[in-house]
Amino acid sequence: MLVILASITVICILAIIYPYTIYPAILACLPKAPVKAGINDAGDGARFSLLFCAFNEAASMPAKLENLNKIKSHFTELEVLAFDDGSTDGTAELIEQGARWIHLVRGGGRNGKAHGMKLLAKRARGQFLIFTDANVLLETEALGVLAECYADPSVGGVCGALHYLADEGTATAEVGGLYWRIEERIKDLESMTGSVMGADGSIFSVRSELYPDFPDTALDDFTVSMEVIFKGKRLIKHNGVRAYEKLVTSRSDEYARKVRISARAFHTHAISLPKRRQMSLKDKFRYSSHKTLRWFGGAFLVIGTGTGLAAISIINPWAAAGGAILLALGIYAGLRFKKGLLSAATEITIAMIATMIGVARAARGQTFKTWNPAKSRT
Repeated sequence: MLVILASITVICILAIIYPYTIYPAILACLPKAPVKAGINDAGDGARFSLLFCAFNEAASMPAKLENLNKIKSHFTELEVLAFDDGSTDGTAELIEQGARWIHLVRGGGRNGKAHGMKLLAKRARGQFLIFTDANVLLETEALGVLAECYADPSVGGVCGALHYLADEGTATAEVGGLYWRIEERIKDLESMTGSVMGADGSIFSVRSELYPDFPDTALDDFTVSMEVIFKGKRLIKHNGVRAYEKLVTSRSDEYARKVRISARAFHTHAISLPKRRQMSLKDKFRYSSHKTLRWFGGAFLVIGTGTGLAAISIINPWAAAGGAILLALGIYAGLRFKKGLLSAATEITIAMIATMIGVARAARGQTFKTWNPAKSRT
C-alpha cells in the first residue's frame, strides 16, 4: 500500500509540474519551423479590422481611445468595430464622443463577449481580423508586423505578446505576472516549432475566412484561434505585436476570473471534440500538454496531497498529523498576508483550485456568457 500511495503522489507531482517545465523542455528540442515572412508594410490599414467588446469600461476608455486614435492616424483606413454589452457607466457614450469613426454596436443588454464578437466579425470588411480587449493598449507598429506574418500563406493566425503592467505589489499580481511570463515563453517555443495551442483574447489576429460559427457560451478567443489549426493553418506568435494590460491585484477578482475562464475553456474543449479528433498527433500532444493537464492540476494537487499524507501516516502517524497541521497553518498564514513566499504559494494553490472548480462546473453543464471587468486592475 505504501508503494502505491507514494507512486500516486509522485505521478501527481509530475502531472502538476509537467506543463510548466518538462513540456517546454521537450519543445526546445524539436526542430524549428520558420515562417516565410514578407515585408513589414500594412499600407493604410485597409486590409485590417480591429474588434473589441466592452462592458462598464469607462475607467479604461480614455486611454483606449487615445491609443486607437494614435493607431488610426498612422493607418487611416483601418476599420475599428466595438460592441457595448449594455454598459451602465457611459462606456458607449465615451466611445461615440472620443472616436466617432469607430463602428459602435450596442447590445441592448447583457449578451456576452462571444455574442458581441460574432456580430462584429460579420460586419467587418477586413481581410485580417484583430481581436483585443477594451482595457488593452496596442503598439502602433503591430499592424506592420501582422502584415509581415501574413505574407506566409501557411499562417492563418498570429498571437501577440501581452505585457502586464505593475507586476509588483500583491502576491496575486506577482504570481499572475510570473505565470504569464512562463506562458509567453511556452507560446514562443510552440510557435517556433509549429503552432501555438490557442490565443489569449487580449491580442491576436486571424484571417477573416477562418472565423468559425460557435455558441455564445464558448470561450471566443480559444474557439477562434484553435479554428486556425483545425483548418490546417499555423497559429504563430510574434513578439513584435505588443499589447499592454494591467494586472489583477485582488485575490477574489482573480479567483472569480479563473473559475469563469476555466469553465468556458473546458466547455469549449468539450464541444470541439469532433474537430480535435482531426488534429495531427503532434498537435494533439501539444494540446494535451498545454491545456488538458492544466485544467486538472487542482485535482492532482488534492489527490497528491492526500496520498502523500496517507503514505507518511503508514510510516509515522504523528509525522503525518504534524504535516497536515503545518499545511493548514501555512495556508492560513498565506491567506492572511498579501505578500511573501507563503502568500505566493497560497495564490498558486487557489488558482489551481479555482481552475478545478471551473472545470467541474462545466462538466456539470454550467455555462457562462457574460463577464464583469476586474475592479482591482492596478
